[in-house]
Amino acid sequence: MAQCEVRAIPPFLLPGKAAGLQGDAEGLLDGVELARAKALAPNAGSAFLVGRLAQRKFAAELLSVPAAELTVAYSCPRCGPGPELGHGRPGYSYRGAPVPLALSLSRAAGWTLLAAVVDASPGTRLGVDMEDPEQTGFDGFDGIALTPAERRTLRDVTAELLPAARARLWARKEAWLKMTGEGLLTAPSGVDVRDRPGLCDLEPAETGLPPHLAAAVALSVPAQASGRGGSGSS
Repeated sequence: MAQCEVRAIPPFLLPGKAAGLQGDAEGLLDGVELARAKALAPNAGSAFLVGRLAQRKFAAELLSVPAAELTVAYSCPRCGPGPELGHGRPGYSYRGAPVPLALSLSRAAGWTLLAAVVDASPGTRLGVDMEDPEQTGFDGFDGIALTPAERRTLRDVTAELLPAARARLWARKEAWLKMTGEGLLTAPSGVDVRDRPGLCDLEPAETGLPPHLAAAVALSVPAQASGRGGSGSS
């Protein structure tokens, strides 16, 4: 069964770090990544660079290759693959050949969470997500984000614990929709994630994240690779 590696990167955007971050980015990232960061607002652009640098170094470490020799090879369900693509499902090539690595990235509260499957079979799909409960406490969240069955599971949750329970469901939902490639083009209120094969919560002991952040990973591998009907878990 495919095994998923996860790593959490703590907040990096500290005063005086911006110049070093830009230098690292220009030395390691591809032009399409630098252009995308430049098009964003300064703080968002810096957060984007932190994530892409962490992801590239993580991939290089798992593959035992130099990070500077990886080339982005993203694919988008709507746009398709292409070297000019800076969004979609993460991927890299090394010396012109695609690398056997499934990747996913999430950011919340300044943290970056990375997940990868090494020696991934073609068709392996991965999604990881983390959520800050402070972002799920607004009125109307349940109606927008949760199915009726999911809402029923929250009826007996105390007001104090409700944001965390919502964040856990939302992390599972985002991880699942990243894995399928549908993203939020699919209405989240129609996707029940209470019990799906290949989808599980990630605990702080596994990730190194602060305990208040919720995290989940979703993994699907081809039937011939998993031997279990096409789904695997981390």
